[in-house]
Amino acid sequence: PMLDMFIFETTQFIEQLEQSILAGEKSSCFTHSAINEIFRIMHTIKGSSAMMRFESISLLAHSMEDLFYFIREGNLLDIDCSGLSDLVLECIDFIKAEMQKIRNGDKTGGNSAILIKKIKDYLYVLKRAADHSDSGAAEEQAGAEKRQYFTDSVSDKAMIPQNTYKATIFFEEGCEMENIRAFTVIHKLKELAQEVSFIPEDIVDNDESTGIIRREGFKVFIRSDCSYEKIHGLLMQTIFLKDLELTQLDLGNEAELKPLPEAGQVIPEEHVKAPVPDKAAKEAKERLQSSQAQQSIISVSVAKLDRLMDLVGEMVISEAMVIQNPDLSGLELNNFRKAARQLHKITGELQDMVMSIRMVPLATTFHKMQRVVRDMSRKLGREVQLELLGEDTEVDKNIIEHISDPLMHIIRNSIDHGIEPSAERQMKGKPKAGTITLEAKNAGSDVLVIVKDDGKGLDRGRILQKAKEGGILHKPENEMSLREIYNLIFLPGFSTKENISEFSGRGVGLDVVIKNIGAVGGSVSVDSAEGAGTTVTLKMPLTLAIIDGMNIKVGSSCYTIPTISIKESFRAKENDIIIDPDGNEMIMVRGRCYPILRLHEHYNIRTGVTDLLKGILIMVEAEDEFLCLFADGLTGQQQVVVKALPEYIRSSRKIKGLMGCTLLGDGSISLILDIAELVLLK
Repeated sequence: PMLDMFIFETTQFIEQLEQSILAGEKSSCFTHSAINEIFRIMHTIKGSSAMMRFESISLLAHSMEDLFYFIREGNLLDIDCSGLSDLVLECIDFIKAEMQKIRNGDKTGGNSAILIKKIKDYLYVLKRAADHSDSGAAEEQAGAEKRQYFTDSVSDKAMIPQNTYKATIFFEEGCEMENIRAFTVIHKLKELAQEVSFIPEDIVDNDESTGIIRREGFKVFIRSDCSYEKIHGLLMQTIFLKDLELTQLDLGNEAELKPLPEAGQVIPEEHVKAPVPDKAAKEAKERLQSSQAQQSIISVSVAKLDRLMDLVGEMVISEAMVIQNPDLSGLELNNFRKAARQLHKITGELQDMVMSIRMVPLATTFHKMQRVVRDMSRKLGREVQLELLGEDTEVDKNIIEHISDPLMHIIRNSIDHGIEPSAERQMKGKPKAGTITLEAKNAGSDVLVIVKDDGKGLDRGRILQKAKEGGILHKPENEMSLREIYNLIFLPGFSTKENISEFSGRGVGLDVVIKNIGAVGGSVSVDSAEGAGTTVTLKMPLTLAIIDGMNIKVGSSCYTIPTISIKESFRAKENDIIIDPDGNEMIMVRGRCYPILRLHEHYNIRTGVTDLLKGILIMVEAEDEFLCLFADGLTGQQQVVVKALPEYIRSSRKIKGLMGCTLLGDGSISLILDIAELVLLK
């Protein structure tokens, strides 16, 4: 449990730290609040990693803490922000790599000595600059005291502590592992305090201490030379803190100090000193009160949510098996139908609630792209800014896991291929800095993620030329639409770069976009205007687990079509059926021709319904392309649980147009059609 908590909290801190650095770069330098935040994060990571005995992370975080302590205490704002950002981000990357080893269960202990030396060298430069700027004996003395913090680890522990405090800590409801969190508090306090005692005492070995902390709070007695404000500030950094009561005790200031209070000892009121908090303490109290007014949030394992979603899916199937049981056909069961409707209502509400729990905003994924833009624009020497829109849009947790890599590849491609160098942009009358807009928005039961740049756009002729040279054209170019030509850039092995670079030229990258988005039932489309920019749109379902579907019959087989893809269903009229010279069947609907796909021929199914006038046509749509599917008939609409197909079916190149399967109420299996893939076949 301690390891899980360490991974979760450190990962959050690293993401928060990265955003602070990138925000600092945008505002040209770091503010006092940003420096304080970075110092606090590094201090926390140092303590927690030391407690977990991850020395490589702890030592690096300690060096970073020293650096920002010096910057904060010396009020050094006139520094090389660019160099400092590079250094901190390099350290962040090291910690990320170590955290990945911890998650995988691999051995940690990467060599952080090179980074620590870089930090010390940077700190040495800052100290020299600070020394030269000092004037007067008083200022020199102050500088020496600041430098003492780094050159010698002598602390207040060598002095006789004069102040005694009592703290009562209450954690947020539902945060779990209160005893482990209490142990973390003690670990941090020992850096400032000479003596610490706490109630309950056996917080690690006795699991019952968790219940005591929840009911009565975690009581801590502290003896330290530090001020009330410093102790209060440290305790206010406690994760999942709900309430803090800190009082200063008057237990005597003699050279030989009285022992700290023992468990259960009552402290007379006359020994309690009323502290006078400073402005920082008041602000911390206001933040605490504000956080208490917010809704409590707990962390839940994704594996548990996946299992819960599976159980809800099985419940939906079981409900269908009961309500649609063949034994009930022809029976008048009014009370049963009434109870079935109530069960269906409750099942639907439970399903919606579980899905909403799994929904995660895209903000975290979007913010990660800022680092990609920052690093690439620096290496390529281009000015690029990233605009984020609709980052609060929510999608299923499983969708989030499939979208990060595609976004990274699209943005890298936009910077490398799309955004022109500053000089070239100015010659064209464009702003010096290029802009990439990353936007998310809901569209019915789908979510659209749009990446738009104001670069030079796609060159249609060059794309066709490269596709011919690579032998990847799947039809004559005069029969290809502009969108089909642009979509060639997503094929494996395609690249318009003549020379291989760190970022492009090998023909890999954008094919990952199609693979990942296709894995979650999504699609990708490209629009471009030469000289004006390119827009890539990712269309994905909000969730993968349960969908609304229309069941159709083809011979003895059953198929399910997602209702979101269905435009209409109708019987064909003889006068509307058209056959072109190549033998392709089409149907005229309201003055427009649509291709027909006979499912029984496509999947080689025996059926007695082969006459287009006797069966039914279902018009479906994907990416503004339409297709009419021919089937024996419709059997009904219902919510279906999407199950993955076996690997031997998914890997087969002969079987096209299937995205999964589901179990129907009568126990039979229905294959779910992939409309986007079927549309491409025609």
